Formats: sequence, C-alpha cells, structure tokens
Amino acid sequence: MSAEAVPVAAGVAGSPAPTALRRSAGRRASTVRRRGTTTGRPYDRGVKSVPGIREERYTSLAEKAYAEIRDRLIMLEIRPNEPLDDDALADELEMGKTPVREAIKRLEGDRLIVTYPRRGTFATGVDITDLAHISEVRALLEPLAARHAAERATPTEQKDLLELADRLEALDLATTGNHDLMQYDAQVHRAIYRVAGNPHLEDALVRHHNLATRIFCLFLDRLPDVDDHVGEHVALLRAIASGDGADAAERAAEHVRGFEVAVRSVI
Repeated sequence: MSAEAVPVAAGVAGSPAPTALRRSAGRRASTVRRRGTTTGRPYDRGVKSVPGIREERYTSLAEKAYAEIRDRLIMLEIRPNEPLDDDALADELEMGKTPVREAIKRLEGDRLIVTYPRRGTFATGVDITDLAHISEVRALLEPLAARHAAERATPTEQKDLLELADRLEALDLATTGNHDLMQYDAQVHRAIYRVAGNPHLEDALVRHHNLATRIFCLFLDRLPDVDDHVGEHVALLRAIASGDGADAAERAAEHVRGFEVAVRSVI
C-alpha cells in the first residue's frame, strides 16, 4: 500500500471530510485536556512500567513528547486515521509546540503518522495485510536480539532481568486488563532490545514491535489468553539472564509465531 493511501482501519473508511476533521480535532482537543487534568504531568506517564523495569530517561522535551505520543499511537489511544492537533497535544503535554512538532516528524519516520499537504497530520491506518510482513521481519530479528542479549548481558543486566522476571511472574496477569498487559509487553521487549547491545537492531525491532502492537490492539478485546502471551516473557527473561542464547532465541521465535497465530485466529 502506498504511503499516499489512507488505509481502512478500525471501522474508519478512507479519509475524513474536512468538516469531520475539524469536529474530530475539536473532540480530540477536549479529550486530551480532560485527561491532562487528572493525570498530573502527562508526558511523565509514558507506557506503564512493570515494577523493576527501568523507566525510559529523556534528554529533551522533544524526546518526552515523542515517547508519549508514540505510546498513545501504538496502544490506539489515538485511533487509526485520527487527526492530530499539535496545539492540543502541546497543551496536554505541558510544553511548547516545537518539541511536539519535532516528535511528529520523527513519528512519521516510524510510519505511525502521515502528513497530507493542505489536509493535516493523521495517525496511520492499521492494515491487517501488513501482519505477514511485520511478522516475517520479527521472526528473524527477535531471536537474534534474544540471543545477543543472552550472550552480551553484563552481570548487572542479568540481575536486573532476573528481578524483572520475578516481578512479572508475581503480577496477577489473569486479572490484569488487556490494555495494561500490552503496556507490560512493550516494556519487556524494549528492555531486551537494549540489553542486546546493538542500537541499529534495537531501532529496527522497536519500530516493528510498535507496528505489531497496533495490530494486536486492534483485536485486543477478541483475543484469548493475552495474559499467557505476556506471561511467556518470564521464561524468556530467565533464559537470557542465564546466558542460554539458543533457548532464548527459540523462545523469542515461538513468541512471535504465537502472536501471529493469535491475531489470525480472530480475523
């Protein structure tokens, strides 16, 4: 599908009419302002952290804006094809429009946002036909990252991963909401990518995991056993922490296969 096309996704057919865009942008502004009044400093929220996972550290307001908007996009808090109002986002994130605009430019490179001349900026559609392409890349790179993480983790990182596995195992995943489960999933994957020690591999995997998560979230309420999917991370983390690269790679490969099978079962 070309970059110029607006995919049909989440019940949204084609691109909204200009009048609808203005109404939608107004509703979005109202929504984000209401949310901002109840969550303190919203840009400090990011993806909810599993206890024990190192939270992301930001070097600039643009970095914070990027992380916050990115996570709303991948968790579908900003819906596919929904227009983005940079004024409303800047207001909610309690920062100027410049860091928000810098974040939006970066998110275009991640294929999470698309800008159309004279029409505005939108969250990209979720195209289910991309599932096979995304899974193909992840099936190759996720096991590689898990193997590298197992082989390269420092003693401190091994200890952190074991503590993370213990804390994740102690969570009552069966009674945790699916939205929170996917937030935990994202944080665990990002931790593994960092430990793998290859920034280019990390960038590629974060990008593809983000796209995969959007597809997963599109069907989240219909998917069975999301808690089991997230719970698989416990054994994966332990394999990495123990230095068993072969076991870690196999578990990562099976995890990716399970993701694709789960989504295809409800399409």
